[in-house]
Amino acid sequence: MSTIKDETWSIGPSMGRVWAKLNEKRLKFSSLSRRSMAANFWNSKQLMEQEEVDVVHALDKERGLSVEDFKLIKFHMCNHMMKLAQHIKVRQRVVATAVTYMRRVYTRKSMVEFEPRLVALACMYLASKAEESIVQARNVIFYIKKLYPDEYKYELKDVLGMEMKVLEALNYYLVVFHPYRSLSEFLQDAAINDVNMNQITWGIVNDTYKMDLILVHPPYRIALACIYIASVHRDKDITAWFEDLHEDMNLVKNIAMEILDFYENYRSITEEKVNSAFSKLALKP
Repeated sequence: MSTIKDETWSIGPSMGRVWAKLNEKRLKFSSLSRRSMAANFWNSKQLMEQEEVDVVHALDKERGLSVEDFKLIKFHMCNHMMKLAQHIKVRQRVVATAVTYMRRVYTRKSMVEFEPRLVALACMYLASKAEESIVQARNVIFYIKKLYPDEYKYELKDVLGMEMKVLEALNYYLVVFHPYRSLSEFLQDAAINDVNMNQITWGIVNDTYKMDLILVHPPYRIALACIYIASVHRDKDITAWFEDLHEDMNLVKNIAMEILDFYENYRSITEEKVNSAFSKLALKP
């Protein structure tokens, strides 16, 4: 079996040894509570329960799709979107928003109804407008066909039509709160004079969009989990800083372990597994 060659990792599965270190390391924290975020986030529609995210819709079940197939396809599309972004030259925030849109869509719509490749293109185009970094839809189509000529046969009208369907599936709610702002503030507040650690932390945050974390965890907590992983990776003891945050570190460490488990499990993803998942979508019920 051939392992997927993935050039879109910011940090990647090299974090495997950190997983072992975190299992061994048990930082002790005093009584902590949640650090506040802007009220508009807590009043938003962003967070869902894990059960709402790990859903396989009836039409997809008829094709034999499992939760794991669902995750594989979303992971695959995320890779394509990140690679596309490098060619159409949009900011990372646009990619993050596009991926979040795609993940939101599939909490409500089946992959049979909403073909993943077309949804990915529509979400990228829509996110570029929402994040005021607009690219022409025809450029999105041109570069995706150049990158993956055998997979994408769509034309402009297909992407524009799916854009409207995506908007309806999202109930026209396009606001996304990302970890980036919190991460920048946290790194500045922690005053960590380690360029490599800061780069690693940003990279891990980017990699979290290959998972569903943004749908189920507050963005600031995702940022903290990424700082935590990077601190262990770089052997930086920032326990005192974490204590001053008055945050429940059990929740932060749980997210950190989810991320590291994902890095570890990535090694078992093969092209055969991805192709098998997509082949089920092509089958007639």
